Amino acid sequence: MSYNVKDIEKIVGFKSWTIKKKVDSLLQIDADLYCNLGTDSSDTEKKQAIIKSRKIYNAIKKCNHELGSRLIQSMD
Repeated sequence: MSYNVKDIEKIVGFKSWTIKKKVDSLLQIDADLYCNLGTDSSDTEKKQAIIKSRKIYNAIKKCNHELGSRLIQSMD
């Protein structure tokens, strides 16, 4: 099943999923964000992708604190 940014909290809340599966799904959403950007993307679209990435990394931080912290730190 394909997930998107709207499903972030739902993924974090899944009880039957392992932490690895949650993190992998969230990173897949993040990768899709950047794959859909191109040379013709506006600055606004690029900024929106960065904002959505930060939301994803904060969700990862809820599942795996160390990895999420490192991802957020790498953005700054």
